[in-house]
Formats: sequence, structure tokens, C-alpha cells
Amino acid sequence: MPAKPAPIKKAAPKEPAPKKEEAPAPAPAPAEAAPAEVAPPAEVEAPPAEAAPAEAAAPAEAAPAEGKAPAEPAPEQPKAPAPPPPDEPTSEPLEVTVDDKSDTSVTITWRPPKTIPANSGLDGYTVEITKEGTEDWKAANEDLTVSCRYVIKNQTTGDRLLIRVVAVNPGGRSPPATIADPVLVKEVGARPKVRLPRFLRQRYVKKVGEKINLVIPYSGKPKPVVSWLKDGEPLDSKRANIRTSDRDSILFIRQAERADSGSYEMCVKVDDFEDKAAIIIQIIELPGPPASIKIVDVWGFNVALEWTVPKDNGNTEITGYTVQKADKKTGDWFNILEHYTRLNATISDLIMGNTYTFRIFAENKCGLSEECAVTKGEATIVKEVIDYKPTPFVEHDFTEAPKFTTVLNDRTTTVGYSTKLLCSVRGCPKPKIMWMKNKMILNNMDNPKYRMISTGGICTLEIRKPGPYDGGEYVCRAENTLGKVDTGCKLEVKKLVNADAGENK
Repeated sequence: MPAKPAPIKKAAPKEPAPKKEEAPAPAPAPAEAAPAEVAPPAEVEAPPAEAAPAEAAAPAEAAPAEGKAPAEPAPEQPKAPAPPPPDEPTSEPLEVTVDDKSDTSVTITWRPPKTIPANSGLDGYTVEITKEGTEDWKAANEDLTVSCRYVIKNQTTGDRLLIRVVAVNPGGRSPPATIADPVLVKEVGARPKVRLPRFLRQRYVKKVGEKINLVIPYSGKPKPVVSWLKDGEPLDSKRANIRTSDRDSILFIRQAERADSGSYEMCVKVDDFEDKAAIIIQIIELPGPPASIKIVDVWGFNVALEWTVPKDNGNTEITGYTVQKADKKTGDWFNILEHYTRLNATISDLIMGNTYTFRIFAENKCGLSEECAVTKGEATIVKEVIDYKPTPFVEHDFTEAPKFTTVLNDRTTTVGYSTKLLCSVRGCPKPKIMWMKNKMILNNMDNPKYRMISTGGICTLEIRKPGPYDGGEYVCRAENTLGKVDTGCKLEVKKLVNADAGENK
């Protein structure tokens, strides 16, 4: 059908421009009066006949310079509004190409024109077609399309079409953009291909009760015929639903069961060509308990256990076992081994005198089994009878003869300043301490100048305000039943220097 003419925007009516009033010719003025200023004509060539009046006006222009005010210029007349610029069409659309074809349609795409006037814009596009060898162009779209993609439908298979696209705006139609070669209306054949997602190229594992929704894209022209098989047999429509579109096929199972495990095969076929893809689906659940468990041996603080694999592995391999123990006194269960992979174990560090029961859970990818295998018997850790013979106690002999651990050292003191002599002694029995001066025994009861103290093996002799005659050789003697020992020192008592000087004076 012919395309409807594009709407044209109406321009605002133009107002007639007002005529300019011609100024009357100036009259000759007397010599005393100031002649009026006459504006010279702009960009207009005066005829030769008017050259004389122009020359006569020249001396009149010099009159204002003599001190007289010029006449005021006439007010300007309002200008008429400028007319709007005319509407212009756009340039031709760019890159018109064929995107897809079928037996009855052709899909084309293009890009917008390079130049689109700002005042006119772009209303849309018209797609026109004609058969090869004719010039009878007809519009394929009744209304303008604003998209840069259009499907030309209802064509005859085998026709060769010339196609062009025209952009339309208020300025009119743009130059057409034409596909150079005629387009054959026929679907382009392509071999069928199943594009299996990467995660489905290995075993697909789901738990019992979970939903399965697999989207598998495919390609091929004309549209392939899609079929599904499970383990070589047609799918059960009560268990699995198949939804097929032009580009993919969906396998949907609302709640998976172990019976849904198996090999699913998708086949796409076009004429004599076909492509297949296999998907292995595994539905798993929690395993059953180990088939049996027994206590093999009990010795010392150890128990040896053995068990067998579960009868039901949950449709997947067993990954390990969890071993627990319970004391008969408390009945509380505690984990001993987790994720243990062997079928035998030795339980150690049990408490002597207690009786134990053991149980085992199986484990797979879904988790631990809901039930467990429990030992029928009990393992008792028997107390061993130990005949203890204590070693006879021999008292240690701590007796020791006196011995000075710190001996007396020679000392020097000043007259009138008290001093102390110190030493330390050990011995058992406790030794008796005796102080002597110049081989004479000192007794603090007779002479209060001396004070003797013996505490914790520390022996102290304090000499209060010694005089010049208190110097000499002092000896400390320690004596018990095992012996005696002496330590001695010399004490020098010096006079004060100031005191000696006063005496000399």
C-alpha cells in the first residue's frame, strides 16, 4: 500500500513589513540659522543629478561646530520578526542490511541518518519494497516505524525483492537507502545444534524434594523438531514437563525423587540432520545406618570396633562415619571420631572401671544418617589389682659440725660512731655462739658497750660508740657437739681529725 504523506508543520503567517516614511527634502536655510544635519545615504549610489544637493549640504554640516545644537534624529520604526527557517529533510538512513529470513518474511535493520535537522527532527521510517525487474515501489508498513528494525511479512517464497528505507520528517522524505542486491525470500538452512551449558556436561546432582529446571539452548533452521528420552525411553509426562520454544527447551521436575535419576537425552532434528546431548541426573538423599557393628576386643584402656557399610547409601558414595561413645553411668553420647573413612577403629583413653556403649552414623554428601548402628554388648574397663610395697622410710641425718658461710672482715671505724661485725654460720645441732676480744670472752651482761645477736644463723656484734681502746682482734666462735670453728677480724678505731686539732691548740 502507498505510504501516507508525512504531516507538514504550518509556518506562522508572515506580517507585511511597514513602509518607511520618506523624509521631506530639506529647504534652503538662511545664513544666520543653523542648518539641520542631513545623514548621508548608506550604501546607495546617488544619481549624478543629485550630486549638487549633496555638495551643498557639506557646508551645512560644519555649522554645528560653530556652537549651535544639531536637530534630534527621527525615532526608529520597529522591525518585523524574522521568518522561521524552512524545514529540511534528513539524510538517508545508514547501513541497511538483512538480519534474518524465513520462507514468508525478511527482517532488515539499519542505522539512523547521519544528519537530522534540529528544527525538523525525525518522525519515523518507511520501508518500501518491489520485486526485481519492476519499479512499482510499495510501502511495507502502513504507519511510520520509529524502530531501526522491521520484519517484512506475508511474502511469497522464492521472490526476489528490492528493499529500501526512507526517513520522514516535516521537511519531507529523505533520499532512500537501498540494499544493493535483491533479497531472496527463503529461509536460510542451518544444521541443528544443541548448546549444552558447561555445568551440565558433568553429572548433575540434586537432593530429594528439590526442584529441577534445566534450560538448554539449541539452534537450527528451519525450526528443529525437539524430542526427549530417559534411559532410551520416552519421558513420563507425570514426572517431567518439557517446554520448548524457538530457541531453547526446558526440562522441569517440580519435586525430584530417586526414581528421576538417570540419563536424559535431548535430540534436535532438521530434515535428515540431527544433534543429541546427554544429561546425567543423580538424585541423592541421606544414607541408612551401618549394617552391623561389634566389639572385637577390650584390653587395658582400649576397645576395638568393627562395622559394615550401610545397605542404603542414599544413591551416592559414603564419605565417612561418625563414632560416638556413652558411659553407662551418665548415658550421654560424645563424638570420638568424625568423617572417619575406615570400617574399623580402636578407641583409646577410656576410664578404668567404667562401662561403655558405642554407636556409629554413616555420612554422604547429604549429611549424617538419621538412624545409627549400636553395639549389642558393652565394654567394661576392668580395674587392675596392683600389689604396692612401699619403700621403708630412712630419715636423713641432718647433723653437721659448725661452719661459717660468711666470715668476719677487717673493719675501720671512728671514735664515737657505733659499728657492727657480721658473719653467718650453719650447723646441726644449732651451734652456740661466743665472741672474744683479744682472746678474752665478751659478755654483754657485764659490759653494755657490746651487744651480741644471733638470729637465723646471722651473728652480729654491735660495739656502741667505740673509744680508742676498743680496737683489737675480735673472734667469733661457733660450737656444738660435733665440733667448733672460729672466724676473726681486726677492728681499727681512728680519732676524729678536728678533735686532734683542737687538742693541739
